[in-house]
Amino acid sequence: MPDMRWLLLIGALVVPAGIAEAHIHLTNPLSRTDLPTGDQKEQHCGVLNQQRTTRVTTYKPGQTITVTWQETINHPGHFRIAFQPNGDIFGIPEAGAGAGGFPDKDLTGMTDGNNGSIVLKDMIADGTLQTDITLPNMECSNCTLQFIQVMTDKPPYTTDAASDDIYFNCADIVLATDAPDAGPSGGGADGGTGSGSNNNNQAEIGGGCSAGGGAGGTVALALLGLVGLRRRR
Repeated sequence: MPDMRWLLLIGALVVPAGIAEAHIHLTNPLSRTDLPTGDQKEQHCGVLNQQRTTRVTTYKPGQTITVTWQETINHPGHFRIAFQPNGDIFGIPEAGAGAGGFPDKDLTGMTDGNNGSIVLKDMIADGTLQTDITLPNMECSNCTLQFIQVMTDKPPYTTDAASDDIYFNCADIVLATDAPDAGPSGGGADGGTGSGSNNNNQAEIGGGCSAGGGAGGTVALALLGLVGLRRRR
């Protein structure tokens, strides 16, 4: 089947190198890294010894934004979005009372008394790729948005540093009253809009999967054309 070889080649060119190593990845606001490598299980942001980066997205205090992400390797479970006003230390979801001990409580709006992190939205259903959140009504210059996936396919649930049940991903953000109005950040599943700016002027992660733009998309379309020619002969 010669056409199958062409299709495999197209797939290899379109999928960014390294994307298979990431399980979850924030696209708005931008993740700290383009394509996280490794297993993303390092508490609390998925990259060992990763410090705050220059990839910072600025919003207004109390702004409602649409958070979007990719799930490149599917696992059953749920997502959580949390906010840390100073640094990148977050609370770890507590074990639940059900089978396997996996978290079973929706802690949306709760503040962790040990580190000050705030759960902005909890128990986001598996398969969801965007949701609206409202940021805290405060100013901060060293704040972090954390996005995690709690997986439920490897019981029992554990919370130590060697846990095999959570993937972590973070975005560096700033909340400032003088944040520029960049227009709508995009309507989410709940219809919210907001404004925000990124100091790298990037709208999405590099090497996205769209076949319609970028060098990878151009090459893929060209190869599709070759496949069509082969079939017409």
